[in-house]
Amino acid sequence: METIINLDQQLLLQLNGSNSMFLDGLMLTLTNGLTWIPLYVVLIWLIIKNNETMPLVLLTIGAAVCCVAVTASVTNLIVKPMMERPRPCNDPAIKYFVDTIYRLPAKDYSFFSAHAANTFGLALFVILLIRNKALTVALVLWSMVNCYSRIYLGFHYPLDILVGLAFGAIVGFIAYCIYLKVYRKFSANANFVSTQYTVTGYSIQDVDVVICVLIIIFVYALIRACVLCI
Repeated sequence: METIINLDQQLLLQLNGSNSMFLDGLMLTLTNGLTWIPLYVVLIWLIIKNNETMPLVLLTIGAAVCCVAVTASVTNLIVKPMMERPRPCNDPAIKYFVDTIYRLPAKDYSFFSAHAANTFGLALFVILLIRNKALTVALVLWSMVNCYSRIYLGFHYPLDILVGLAFGAIVGFIAYCIYLKVYRKFSANANFVSTQYTVTGYSIQDVDVVICVLIIIFVYALIRACVLCI
């Protein structure tokens, strides 16, 4: 375990921070939950527009919300208080070597990453729900960028991120399985064969709107990072 912790610390120091004000501003923007509100709104819009009845809409949104609620609750209310691993920016063994813009409260623990669990859990649920290659790449990239921002800012060790991703994947997959089991009671299990829809019946044009919103958010983050440099 000591060897793993040492490797974890060394990897963090290789990936953490930079001397770039632009990257500092970019990572601060990308790690801020408010930055991604348009993504959540457009995902809700996608679900409402592509489900025929209100029970199906509520089922789908409810499954996604439960996925995030479980990952956040288990991480923040159970695992972190139990493990009490200091964040890199507060860890006495390494904090003076960590490049950070600001430090989180000392009792705000590190293991494992709620950002990683939340984003990847939601991403995997939506990926399984919609089944579109372009959206899969976009959502995985979204989650990975969020994860790297936590390492860059000195808020999490790489191991925190990896365990968070694994836990998020498990919860996202279970949430989808439960959703699918209930969904089959409401609707026939049909596969769509069309260039206009995914195999699960979501309009590809609507999926493209989600991808465009993600691109716009990344562009906004780049512009904001440039402004913060001035």
